[in-house]
Amino acid sequence: MEWKRISVGPVQANCYLLWNEDKEGLIIDPGSEGERIIKEVEAEGFTPIAILLTHAHFDHIGALDVVRENWSLPVYLHQEEFDWLENPDLNGSSFFPMIDAVSVKKADHKLNPGEDLRIGTFTCKVLHTPGHSPGSVSFSFEESGLVVSGDALFMGSIGRTDLPGGNHEQLIESIHEQLLTLDEETEVLSGHGPSTTIGEEMNTNPFLNGF
Repeated sequence: MEWKRISVGPVQANCYLLWNEDKEGLIIDPGSEGERIIKEVEAEGFTPIAILLTHAHFDHIGALDVVRENWSLPVYLHQEEFDWLENPDLNGSSFFPMIDAVSVKKADHKLNPGEDLRIGTFTCKVLHTPGHSPGSVSFSFEESGLVVSGDALFMGSIGRTDLPGGNHEQLIESIHEQLLTLDEETEVLSGHGPSTTIGEEMNTNPFLNGF
């Protein structure tokens, strides 16, 4: 499986494109710059079959309607944040005066934590990683050695917990129970910034020491 990171919008959230040898692909967290995302997909030459959302904060959903409507794609989101897509107070866009209020259409499918999600020829494990937000999930593609962690875990850092539904202790617990139990060689595709590995964060992340 191949992947590409596209940093979009004013806070440079990461949108990920994943595709396989069958030229089927997934789009994860189309947060802004919808037309750019569409062009990137076309340039890579694959056909997207679904959009996955790690969570429903504005910087990860802002281009959702533009992208989904271009290919009539189904959208997958944790059930606890189904109402957030349409609500600027819940998705956080109303808290930042420099950001236009974000309201997009509802998702189509509810993610079930712990399930093996099968979409086309893709299979991933849905890991519930709340703390940054109640419905945050990470997508573990074990065969490819990848996990898309959203805003749970970053290189040398963790997600903020001062937005609605955030909980620092819960986030630390989520990271240790759901992410640090993955193979240490697993590449972590974070919601912001560069990629890292599980082993690197176990050894050097200052937020995870002493737990």
